[in-house]
Amino acid sequence: MSGLRKFIDRIKPQFEKGGRFEKLHSSFDAFETFLFVPDKVTTKGAHIRDSIDMKRTMAIVVLAMVPALLFGMWNVGYQHFLAIGEDKLFWEVFAFGFLKVFPIIVVSYVTGLGIEFIFAQIRGHDVNEGFLVTGMLIPLIVPVDVPLWMVALATVFAVIIGKEVFGGTGMNILNPALTARAFLFFAYPSEMSGNLVWISGLNKGEGILDGFSGETILGQAAAGNSTFLNGLHNPYSTWDMFLGKIPGSIGETSTLAILIGAFILLYTGIGSWKIITSVFAGGLVMGLILNLFAVNTLMEIPAWEHLIIGGFAFGAVFMATDPVTATQTEKGKFIYGFLIGFLAILIRVLNPAYPEGVMLAILLMNVFSPLIDHYVVEANIKKRLKRARVSS
Repeated sequence: MSGLRKFIDRIKPQFEKGGRFEKLHSSFDAFETFLFVPDKVTTKGAHIRDSIDMKRTMAIVVLAMVPALLFGMWNVGYQHFLAIGEDKLFWEVFAFGFLKVFPIIVVSYVTGLGIEFIFAQIRGHDVNEGFLVTGMLIPLIVPVDVPLWMVALATVFAVIIGKEVFGGTGMNILNPALTARAFLFFAYPSEMSGNLVWISGLNKGEGILDGFSGETILGQAAAGNSTFLNGLHNPYSTWDMFLGKIPGSIGETSTLAILIGAFILLYTGIGSWKIITSVFAGGLVMGLILNLFAVNTLMEIPAWEHLIIGGFAFGAVFMATDPVTATQTEKGKFIYGFLIGFLAILIRVLNPAYPEGVMLAILLMNVFSPLIDHYVVEANIKKRLKRARVSS
């Protein structure tokens, strides 16, 4: 690393003001600060020195998503070979999934970072680090066979319309990855919903076993099925659902892998335990309320089971905790998270046309998070005024 540091120091003057490549300063600074901790510090007043900057914060979040990513790659292969009736070794299954998922990741990062670099050069600003996370989130929340051009288009929409028009990273009001997911869902519903999009090759029908179904658990429940079956019509066990051996978006099926990521976020202090726990609490409360009525199959699903199927756990850990679009006050985090979980299950159960509510619940609460913070602050001010002694 010392050799690389010397090389960067040697060429750095060429990218600074007056250098041959000064117009590329933003791009050079992005690569330098990604490799090494910036040497910029506060020179006046009291301040805290810390080795963690925004890029390293984002890197920890990406690291936390790796378990869900790796399992998602395996599950893509597992579901495919299950559909064609072939038994393969672990590495063959994983290799198939890797070859399917990796191009989506490449397209997401190349498209998103390309736009980030262009905007940084035009504005003369530093390259924003936020897309390090968004670029990984987008591939994890889409079906495996989504066309790559759609991934690119959704990424362009998310970065430009969802973030840059508001001023870039830190100024956006909606989660960029969920903005991309919503764009795909409403613009190309046939590629983002139904029974044929969750298992690779199912929509083409090549080599698929007769009678094989790729329907998700939520899709089966919405159709009125009380017993959830895999594509071969064998019942899913609770372990299957918790481990993630079920059809779904690439990174959203394994609650176990997602909880490993949650542990990483909480241990490093990057994620908010208040938001994560309150999302699960809100979902559990709404699930219990609906269990009391149970007038349809979705309402009959045990409240705790709602938490391990669909995209609920992934949304709670990686989407709701976005520090930009979530609430900032401590009490507000509890309210914000609880309402996300509460509304997610409500939308999931009472909207038969869309048996998954996490995306819409988070986007809705992204819009209302400033209002929640406002009323929390106002309530604190009123409490302090009541305690204050006015001296005459």
